[in-house]
Amino acid sequence: MFEIRGISKKVIIQVVLLLMTIPFVLPLFEMVRGSFAGRGFHNYVVVWETGVVPTYFRNSAIIAATVIVIVYVLSMTAAFGFAKMKFAGKELYYWLMLAALTLPEVILLSPLFVTATQLRLYDTLFAVILPLAALQLPFAILLTRSFYDGIPNELIEASRIDGANIFQVFWHIMLPLTKPIASAVIVLTLINSWNSYLLPLVFLIDPSQQVVTLLPQFFVGEFTNDQTKILAAAVMTAVPEILAYILMQKNFERGMSAGALK
Repeated sequence: MFEIRGISKKVIIQVVLLLMTIPFVLPLFEMVRGSFAGRGFHNYVVVWETGVVPTYFRNSAIIAATVIVIVYVLSMTAAFGFAKMKFAGKELYYWLMLAALTLPEVILLSPLFVTATQLRLYDTLFAVILPLAALQLPFAILLTRSFYDGIPNELIEASRIDGANIFQVFWHIMLPLTKPIASAVIVLTLINSWNSYLLPLVFLIDPSQQVVTLLPQFFVGEFTNDQTKILAAAVMTAVPEILAYILMQKNFERGMSAGALK
């Protein structure tokens, strides 16, 4: 890591960084400020009094937690195989998987709808969980494989010499080293699954199955559009993500940095 010397250079860097954060911080500031417009904290009370906030948060938490488990388990194991194991067609399978990154969510709605209907998953949380996990796996594996590539192969060779099989190498040697990238995968998966709007909108009809991203719909109608309540609902839905990032910030940043390097 290089050190910036000189007060003038440090001031310039600070000013540039401050200007770069304004486009991101300003919308958040306006969202919070707008949520208190009019009747202040009473806007949040009105959102809570809809009676659906606990249900929506519970459903979003179930979806996010399940997607995180699926993505974590599959990305850690698949990335280990792609990075440290040798098998026929490894690179072909890897690039075919990465090709899924080019598929936008909206294009997949029709086949996903048919599949969910035939499997009798429509209007259940699994109709959202499984596609969300599948859509997030390619990028998670891409990050995790880059992280595994940075771990010396000598660790595996030494473990095999000591008599460890491939599962023991993965469980006892490799997995404990993946805490930084695991934090990055968990935070990114949480954000994407918690903020998912299109899939729940299409696949969840029963009010008891709705999620937090659909909460603002209570304040939007043919003749109404209460922006203060919409912003209050948006602030409430953002709190779990902010807390998760704060708790895992250190490992998340380390994981993103390590996962970006090979």
